Amino acid sequence: MTNFLQEGRAPLILASASATRRKLLEGTGLTFSTKSSDLDEAAMRTAMGLEGTVEPSDVAEVLARAKAEDVSAQSGDAFVIGGDQVMAAGGKIYGKPQSMEDARTRLLDLSGKSHQLHTAVVIATGGATVWAYTDVATLTMRRLSPEFVGRYLAAAGEGVLGAVGAYQIESLGIQLFEKIEGDFFSILGLPLLPLLDALRREGAIEG
Repeated sequence: MTNFLQEGRAPLILASASATRRKLLEGTGLTFSTKSSDLDEAAMRTAMGLEGTVEPSDVAEVLARAKAEDVSAQSGDAFVIGGDQVMAAGGKIYGKPQSMEDARTRLLDLSGKSHQLHTAVVIATGGATVWAYTDVATLTMRRLSPEFVGRYLAAAGEGVLGAVGAYQIESLGIQLFEKIEGDFFSILGLPLLPLLDALRREGAIEG
């Protein structure tokens, strides 16, 4: 059955394989499909450089735009939502951890320090971006012992590898933090309120 918010409108596509982004968007009651981009995201990150030569917010937005536009170019008049998130700390930009040992090292590096999550979301149609937004949140971790980090990772499991910070604050990851400043939805990977407002203004959903 067609969602009344989208009746008679162009299809909505989430250009992401992220289960968290999908769950967040499902929670809004919108009807959409998912389709991942075929772009080599790792190669794009490498090309931009992850050692401070490009601003973290720019990295996140460029990747979000590229994925959304790639899917949009193959999807007719659909409105395509793309998102990306990078973590920045100490002048360095991080992607997702590649292994549990990488996750362990990252959490110990972040222990007792603040870092930023840069979350970008875009809307594309006809192969071109029509709206883009980037939000920044600052998170401060408690001082963590190697033993606690080991027990945390054993309990949380390999799901942490899907998060740039090797944590999931909507579940066990909240135990790692002392202070969080920023929008909860953005931290999870999708700034919902600005996105929904933009979808209304673009005519993708009812206003």
